Amino acid sequence: MKATQIEKIIVAALEDIKGKDIEVIDTHKLTPLFERIVVASGDSSRHVRSLARHVADKAREAGIEILSTEGEDTGEWVLVDLGDAVVHVMQPTIRAYYALEQLWGGKGPERVRKAVAAGA
Repeated sequence: MKATQIEKIIVAALEDIKGKDIEVIDTHKLTPLFERIVVASGDSSRHVRSLARHVADKAREAGIEILSTEGEDTGEWVLVDLGDAVVHVMQPTIRAYYALEQLWGGKGPERVRKAVAAGA
């Protein structure tokens, strides 16, 4: 499955249950490890865990293998590794502190863009 298709599945899953500030970073020129990073925020630890779980469920339904899920115990930052895409769901304070968009977006990827399920 192409990275753009995986991206659309992820963004739609996040939007399904009110993920906030969803951003997609195209990293294919920066690393051979994955092609996309998707970052989203949830309002609480329960919401963050639910968002990550929903992404994993929708990915499985689409036939995408879940390589790893980390951080569900605390729910402050949950990572879902889908191989070609890595999803980071965070509470807003954690997201602001680590600033992944700046880390990956400042050195030349295609550019960080706000995700829109229909046009992403």
